[in-house]
Order: sequence, then C-alpha cells, then structure tokens
Amino acid sequence: MDFSMLAVLMIAAIFLDKKFSEVRRFHPLVGFGNLANWLECLLYVASNDKKRYTIIRMRGVVAVIILVVPVIILCIWFSSSGYYAPFFSVLALYFALGSQSLATHANEVVEAMDIGGLEGARTSVAKIVSRDVEAMDEADIARSTIESVLENGCDAAFGALFWFLLLGAPGAVGYRLVNTLDAMWGYRNERYLHFGWAAAKLDDLLNYIPARLTALTYLLVGMSRPALRSWLQCQNRKSPNATLVMSTGAGALELKLGGQTVYDGVVQQNPAMGVGSTPIIADIPRAVSLVQRGIVLWSVVVLLIGVLVIA
Repeated sequence: MDFSMLAVLMIAAIFLDKKFSEVRRFHPLVGFGNLANWLECLLYVASNDKKRYTIIRMRGVVAVIILVVPVIILCIWFSSSGYYAPFFSVLALYFALGSQSLATHANEVVEAMDIGGLEGARTSVAKIVSRDVEAMDEADIARSTIESVLENGCDAAFGALFWFLLLGAPGAVGYRLVNTLDAMWGYRNERYLHFGWAAAKLDDLLNYIPARLTALTYLLVGMSRPALRSWLQCQNRKSPNATLVMSTGAGALELKLGGQTVYDGVVQQNPAMGVGSTPIIADIPRAVSLVQRGIVLWSVVVLLIGVLVIA
C-alpha cells in the first residue's frame, strides 16, 4: 500500500475517532486486556529467589509473544486481503487511536471540578491516572491530568499514527498492543519488575522515535522557545520517552510539571519538567488543545506528502 493511500486511510481513521470516540462496549483493547490478565494468571510465578528472576522474565517474554504475534499475523492477512483491506486498515487504526477519548476524560475532570469541587475532580482524575488521589489539591489534580494528556498524546495518537504510516495496520495494532501490556505490566514493583520487563523494554523501543516526534510536535504547535528549553533541560529522566514528551509539552504550555507523587501510599519524587507557572484546572483544556492541534498538523503534513507522492 503506497503512502498516498495510507494518508487517506489515516485521515479517515482520525475522522472516525473524532466523530465517534472509542466504542463503549466490546472495545478490542479491553478484550485484549482481559486476555492478558488471564494469561498472566497462568504464567506468573512469585519468587524471592534471585536465580528464578530469569525464568520469570522469560515467562513475561512468552506472554508478550503469545498475545501480540498472532494478532499481528492476522492483521497482515486482513490488511492484504484485496477489496476489504482499506476498510480493515481504517478500522484497525480507529481502534488503535484514543485521542478523542483522552480529551473527553480530561475535560470530565474540569467539569467535575466545576460541579463537585475537589471531591468530584479527584473521582474523575482517578479514572485516568494510577496515583493516589485522596489528598490531591487543585494543583495536583491539574498536574496529574495534564501529564496524562501529554504522555498519552504519544501513546494514543502520534505513536499509533507513526507506526501506521510506517507499517500500516499491523504496525499500529502491534504498537498499541505492546503499549497496553506496558500499561498493565510495566511497573517497577515486586510483582512486575521482572514479569513485565519484556513489555516495558519493547514499549520503550517502539516509542523511541514517536516520543521524539511527539515532543517536536508539541514544540511546533505550542510555545516553541520554552518547549525547546524544556527539551534541552530534560536530563533526569524517570522514563526514556515519557519524561521527554511531558517535559517538552509542559514547556509548550509554559507550565511546571513533575514533583512529588504518591503511588499506593509510597511517595515518589518525579523529575521537574517544563518552565512557567504551577498548573491550575483551567490549563487542562489547553493541554487537550495542544494534542489536537498536533493531530491537525500531522494530518496536513501527511496529506501534503501524499499529494507530492501522487504528483
């Protein structure tokens, strides 16, 4: 499939995501997550024996292979099945995208703050972050939501678009499956430090280029100078990709992110990101708009390249 066709299919999938957001029932990624939970129950073994850590990692590798490879093979077959291939590719990318759902969940935090105050906003932000929310104030809620929007701008939008343009439907689907496994297993805690190692490392690899393209996108559609300064100052990285994305996005919004966060009762100090003011709830729509402007930029650039290819 040539680039011009991929460009048209990409725009169609973005339109579907914008128009219908994600399906609320029987979403393929939800079913995939349920299957991953079932396989984890079969393969996971707890052990304090350091000699068994390699075995636990190998079980995690096997889990990733079993879950991801057959789906990619099916995608290759469907995306090359003649007449139906373009329709399948559009649907595959549509299910891989989640930018409109991300915007909806972020805006729900703003609405909840207006209606129910801090308690309502805490309930809403708990749906999109894995942090402890009980003691969050307005700045914490705004910061957590904006960080989630910026990071997931890569995972739920630009990363999927990049791999679709590079490898078609199999690329986008494979990327999102690995991304989902990383979200489930990529924690540095006792349970997943070794079992989730393969998913976390593969996600880091697949996100290396998309993360930097996402950071560049935020720089181009936001406040460019502070975004560039935040990019260059991003040295103490908790994650090789996510911290860079969030730091550049924070600079593009002229906000300070990072700092103290609580996970399961444990206080963690995340690296400082961005420059500017402390975020407030009113900054959340600005973060959503930054991602959406980036998607528009990608659409325009990809369409122009597609036209040039045809010409």
